[in-house]
Amino acid sequence: MLTRIRDVRKSRGLTMADVAAACVPPTTAQTIGRLETGMRTVSIDWLERIATAMGVAVSTLVTMPDRADVPVAAIIGAGGADAPERPRTLVPPQPQGDLIGLVVEAAQGDYRAGDELWARRIAPGQFSQAINRDIVCPRPAGRFAFGRLIAVEGNRIQLLPTTPGLRQQVLVDVPWLAMVSLLVRRV
Repeated sequence: MLTRIRDVRKSRGLTMADVAAACVPPTTAQTIGRLETGMRTVSIDWLERIATAMGVAVSTLVTMPDRADVPVAAIIGAGGADAPERPRTLVPPQPQGDLIGLVVEAAQGDYRAGDELWARRIAPGQFSQAINRDIVCPRPAGRFAFGRLIAVEGNRIQLLPTTPGLRQQVLVDVPWLAMVSLLVRRV
């Protein structure tokens, strides 16, 4: 079985140590390296553990014949753009059950008109995971609040708008929120 563990890990900006620590139960970076290179057999159990640790679907970690992968043409580093040392691909975003989409029509803070945001829904018990992250949450009458989550206190959350000069919002009894996890920007 051909795995894409390394490509997915790198595309998500994670180190082998990050993935190893996030596995349940935790493992070592050396084990993750062996699984990536094929020096150790990758079982379904390992694929599930690693996928959960990286927050992706298990199918993302294996080569699929019906999925169009994006080849990496160049690596942009401090010295400019260079060809990759070995063939690499980017993992295209895949919809999952807990994702919602946001479209930016007018610039808001760091976001430009035309940006698309993918956000992962989380329940109230997990709100603290989203502190210092941009979130969207429902409000009464079909409206939404959008901003940087700065505090969670019991059933209250505090949002700082992404546009400078606007006032902080305090919301009570929010049923769920969605944390921005991916920005798609057309250039």
